[in-house]
Amino acid sequence: MRDHKEITLRSVEGFKTQLLVWAQQFEDIVWLDSNQYLQPHSSYDSILAVDAFTGIQTDSVNGFKKLKEYQSITNDWVFGYLSYDLKNDTEPLKSQNYDGLDFPDLCFFQPKKIFLFKDNVLTIKYLNFISDEFDTDLKSIKTFSIQNNPSHKNDIQIDSRISKKQYINKVSTLLSHIHRGDIYEANFCQEFYAHADLNPLETYFKLNKIAKTPFATFFKNGDKFLLSSSPERYLKKKGLEITSQPIKGTTKRSEHPEEDADLKFALESDPKERSENIMIVDLVRNDLSKIAQKGTVNVTELCQVHSFKQVHHMISTVQAKALPSISAVDIIAATFPMGSMTGAPKISAMKIIERLEDTKRGLYSGAVGYFTPEGDFDFNVVIRSILYNASKSYISFSVGSAITSKSTPEKEYEECLVKAKAMRSVLEN
Repeated sequence: MRDHKEITLRSVEGFKTQLLVWAQQFEDIVWLDSNQYLQPHSSYDSILAVDAFTGIQTDSVNGFKKLKEYQSITNDWVFGYLSYDLKNDTEPLKSQNYDGLDFPDLCFFQPKKIFLFKDNVLTIKYLNFISDEFDTDLKSIKTFSIQNNPSHKNDIQIDSRISKKQYINKVSTLLSHIHRGDIYEANFCQEFYAHADLNPLETYFKLNKIAKTPFATFFKNGDKFLLSSSPERYLKKKGLEITSQPIKGTTKRSEHPEEDADLKFALESDPKERSENIMIVDLVRNDLSKIAQKGTVNVTELCQVHSFKQVHHMISTVQAKALPSISAVDIIAATFPMGSMTGAPKISAMKIIERLEDTKRGLYSGAVGYFTPEGDFDFNVVIRSILYNASKSYISFSVGSAITSKSTPEKEYEECLVKAKAMRSVLEN
């Protein structure tokens, strides 16, 4: 079904930039980039999928069933996203908050053209009826370059959906639920937004330069864009091995080595941050047990601090072996949404945060990724991301933090501002 070609690149980073600029001519784009961040679980360093041959867009009603049918019928590579609101497909939940973005709940496509990077080798996979375009596309890609304009400023006025006072009151309400025993952890989020026009690719390059995270994404579906500097993997399947890597625990970085080391140590030894992480690890273990062979769910990394360009994050890794009889989409449906963006108990937390949040999450705290023809997959968590509807000139980014019994509302608000720093920087400057 696909012809492929392999080439060795002299300048991988230079070619990647040219490739992404060239890709802007297409209506459907998924770009996934590890930014050369060393990690043991990735199959590729970067991937580009463009030019939809077939596709599916739907709301949450029977969303996973429709995706399962589409993925099995295509029996090919498919790329796209799962919005947070697919929670309503698997549980008796609703999403009734304000939505300024108007993205579909689920969007996937089968690309005509795929570019897979590993080390300095590029593998190109085209549907066989267009394989004669390999050479002409490669020549064309090498003619593209990004027009750097250091003097250009977005200068966008960003507003908060809720005030600091409202945020503190809402977190206090969450703490009341926790102290009453309704839940013991919840991820509470708030939206920042603007009405303005945006150059999506230029903004993505700026954001990626600041953050350099291992699950960066540029997504385009017509007039809808995701520009993501996500550091988090939601779920990966390779053969029967399933890997989840939830993040809970964040602190800023310092330019001064000694202070930076102190910040990292403080995060490693913070009992609140460790308890947040361990609670979500338990939730992930429970989710994976629904689709795993008995006795195969293991925590292979617990509360390890990983350093990124702007922040330190506490990450755990949970792995399992899937039951051979369960499909790729059913594995995702059984574990979605990811525990790091919900809370525990999961359903109770989702009900409470739906009542307290003012914005429909949509693609934020959902996932972007791909399925292979063999039924493997890899998906990130959509955080640290700018969402943009070009037709409505609506820009949005959301941030959140985990609320536990040890949380202080003011400190949680400050953590949100740390997480918002990169997005705010590229939009305001």
